[in-house]
Amino acid sequence: MRKSMLCLCFHIGFLVSGCSQSKVSQCQQLLEVVSQGSVMIDKSKGFQVSTSLKLAQDLGNTSKSIKKLHLTDPQLQKFQSDLGQNFAGLSHYIGKAAKSLSEVKKTSNSPSGQEKMRYAKRGIESSLTTAEEAGKQLDILGNKLNKYCNPNK
Repeated sequence: MRKSMLCLCFHIGFLVSGCSQSKVSQCQQLLEVVSQGSVMIDKSKGFQVSTSLKLAQDLGNTSKSIKKLHLTDPQLQKFQSDLGQNFAGLSHYIGKAAKSLSEVKKTSNSPSGQEKMRYAKRGIESSLTTAEEAGKQLDILGNKLNKYCNPNK
């Protein structure tokens, strides 16, 4: 009985470790989602309200996809958290800028409309500056993730 329990424990341990994802497969999963989000950013350059609102939504979905990954590697979990937050921030600020731009386009040329326009333009500039900083951080995180996942390159 004792020998069969030991054997059973060994097989269960082997199955559990054999079924767990390797660092390589976890890297591939994370890199794939990040790459898809980065491609969306590159394709959506330019600043039109509808395009930017769609991009903001897509980046929010990318953030959610990153957060849903089941990664066990502690370093990859840190990348996962940082990248998820980064894409969520990009989504927020691009969406905010797009909504402000939409308001600018609707504003009349009256004195009160011009004041609303100045306020909205400051909001757009602030949001885009923050999004640009988040984009730079995304590049840094992407490079660090690549180095972690491909240490020989």
